[in-house]
Amino acid sequence: MPLIQFVQNYEDLSTDHGYQFKFFCDKCHNGFMTHFQASTIGMAESALKVAGNLFGGFFNTASNSAYEIQRAVGGPAHDAALEAAVKEGKQHFHQCTRCGKWVCPDVCWNNDAGLCEGCAPNLQEELASAAAQAKADAARAQLREKAAKTDYVGDIDMSANAVLRAPGPATAAGDRCTGCGAALGGARFCPQCGTPRPAPGCPGCGAAIAPNTRFCASCGHKLA
Repeated sequence: MPLIQFVQNYEDLSTDHGYQFKFFCDKCHNGFMTHFQASTIGMAESALKVAGNLFGGFFNTASNSAYEIQRAVGGPAHDAALEAAVKEGKQHFHQCTRCGKWVCPDVCWNNDAGLCEGCAPNLQEELASAAAQAKADAARAQLREKAAKTDYVGDIDMSANAVLRAPGPATAAGDRCTGCGAALGGARFCPQCGTPRPAPGCPGCGAAIAPNTRFCASCGHKLA
């Protein structure tokens, strides 16, 4: 079969009953399906199968032979059907004279320029896309500018003493000073601010426990 100058990709949907093809746009890959071309041998095979269902035996054998004949002579018939399908497809797609690609008319063809949109982009589409991108870029720039003017750390003490007083992640709540948050270790008073060590909390809920208390007033946990 001679060289077919058409789209780069297509799908062969042919069966033993006939031929059909789907061609794809070289740019967006949208598909175009050609009309079904019935196979005369396939039609004869179907008739023989119907007869075989009615009478069995000989007609079933003949039907199987028809299928083998279809396979044997299907090459030239298939090539002819493909050539006809290409002619049909060329009526749907447009070929760009600049890049040579075959593209679909609805999405990828610039009718005003007579070229594909890869070679001659649609001006209105490009302007709309650029405007949307510019708005998004401006919004991001404004957000960065607004964020830079906002004080997110004004209430955080970054002095040397504050860093020293900051409790480590493994320090228990009962080992921290209630006044400044410094680690107490075994001290009865905070070494940083002098605040007395808080009374041990309830092991059940952590609530403060008054002296000489046998049960937690918050959860009823037995203390002694």
